[in-house]
Amino acid sequence: MPQDFSIVQLMLEASWVVQAVVVLLIGMSVVSWAAIFRKVFAIKRVRVHNEDFEREFWSGTNLNELYTAAAQSARHGGPLERIFASGMREYQKLRERRIAEPGTLLDGARRAMRASFQREIDALETNLSFLGTVGSVAPYVGLFGTVWGIMHAFTGLASMDQVTLATVAPGIAEALVATAIGLFAAIPAVVAYNRFTHDIDRLAIQMETFTEEFSNILQRNLGAPPAPAR
Repeated sequence: MPQDFSIVQLMLEASWVVQAVVVLLIGMSVVSWAAIFRKVFAIKRVRVHNEDFEREFWSGTNLNELYTAAAQSARHGGPLERIFASGMREYQKLRERRIAEPGTLLDGARRAMRASFQREIDALETNLSFLGTVGSVAPYVGLFGTVWGIMHAFTGLASMDQVTLATVAPGIAEALVATAIGLFAAIPAVVAYNRFTHDIDRLAIQMETFTEEFSNILQRNLGAPPAPAR
């Protein structure tokens, strides 16, 4: 009678260590896929919000009116909106303190925008380290399960008088399943990590460019001399 070599049957007959490894890898895969889908929608939402705000910003809307709208919707807006609101908030606070030195006003607005920029990047990079960990660790966890399964299989064969392919194959097959599942968990995580890193870099460049452009607008409005090259 032919043996059942389905993955489910192989796992049911595997040692408890291999079963534990497989359960761990499946859990890592499920969590990484959830993180991937959340990150896809989060980056798409950020991109749409940034494009909408940039369109409104360059349409010629009054900065004070734009700041009022951005301050009201900062929690539900995009990173560019929050960066702009941070810069304008600090700029206006310094003006309320009767600070008229253009360099001080510009430096304060820039520092506020840089701090907001860093917070936005930190938020965008949430779960990236987890995906990188899954991509690098999962194959080795699967390999551990495979090595343990093969050791377990050969230990069982030692007590047999006659060893054939039919007796060796099930143990080897159940051990190799762990490696296969490890790769199944790792490959999507690595691909997603690289893609998200690229997307976040592009968004970071967009936010840094906006920060410099807005700083130049404030500089022109204040009539300050150009900042020295760094």
